[in-house]
Amino acid sequence: MFTGLVEAIGGVRALEERGDGSRLILETTIARELSLGESLAVNGCCLTVTSTGDGVASFDLLGETLSLTNISALNAGSRVNLERALRADGRFGGHFVQGHVDTTAEVLSAETKGADLNLIIALPKAGARYFIEKGSIAVNGVSLTVASLAEERFGLWIIPHTLQQTNLGDLKSGDRVNLEYDMLAKYAERQIAAR
Repeated sequence: MFTGLVEAIGGVRALEERGDGSRLILETTIARELSLGESLAVNGCCLTVTSTGDGVASFDLLGETLSLTNISALNAGSRVNLERALRADGRFGGHFVQGHVDTTAEVLSAETKGADLNLIIALPKAGARYFIEKGSIAVNGVSLTVASLAEERFGLWIIPHTLQQTNLGDLKSGDRVNLEYDMLAKYAERQIAAR
């Protein structure tokens, strides 16, 4: 379980193909704090640490992970958002994020307005029912509030602190972002459907 509050930015050292999957190698300041087998959200995707040492952490990726997330589009030097799993005694500051990416969506525009960034992202048709204005959405693992909602797009405002602590400021039109819908909305839908 994660909160969508990014802890660190990692840099991609390599994304190596290995049979049906790949290995992602990241440079990160929190590598020393990671343990083998630990879960780490990378751009909002829950991955398992398979090796760590000297400022580097590695992750084995299945083909399904590559097909459902934006990780396959990463290159050496790409920046990724990192968050360790929530500790039982930790403060909960964002919203419930599982690290299970539901889909990717295209950034339609990324426009600086004063000190803030306005992101407009294509609304996924299959998941549109999970969006409400002022509701929660995880974008590349960042807990955000939906600021505007239209038939084919949704908008977000990113404040300067979030721009400094995440990779959202790197986004440009045409990029794909990982989306995880609000878990509570998905559970509510399931319960109502069961009636």
